[in-house]
Amino acid sequence: MDIRFVSGIAPIVRDMDASKAFYVETLGLSLSDDDYPATSDLSGVNHFGLWTLTEAARSCFGTDEWPAEMPVPQASVEFDVVSVEAVSDAVEELTSQGHRLLVGPKTEAWGQTVARVLSPEGLLIGIAFTPWMHPEAK
Repeated sequence: MDIRFVSGIAPIVRDMDASKAFYVETLGLSLSDDDYPATSDLSGVNHFGLWTLTEAARSCFGTDEWPAEMPVPQASVEFDVVSVEAVSDAVEELTSQGHRLLVGPKTEAWGQTVARVLSPEGLLIGIAFTPWMHPEAK
């Protein structure tokens, strides 16, 4: 797998108001004021956002509830690879090593192609191709 960079980090939040207060008011981050508070302007990180568990469940399973039999992730970390095809290659590599694929590869509504697994620590790990983060792909 040829990972190029970390494309995003998103704590998976259960109480959006409390999380927004912590990240915006306490830490002083400038996050968008919408259903998915996020920024692409934090130096050293391509993307930081607050992702609800409901939205994570929808993305992975197409349901509003995270499956009870699976560890609830505390955060999402996405690693970008060089192309859409490389996401598919990563899926083959991950599954051949016994990792359970939660979803993907699929193209999200915002244009990112992603596959997701849970890490041994319970982090939601995405292997993605995020076109706007790859200047060479434009």
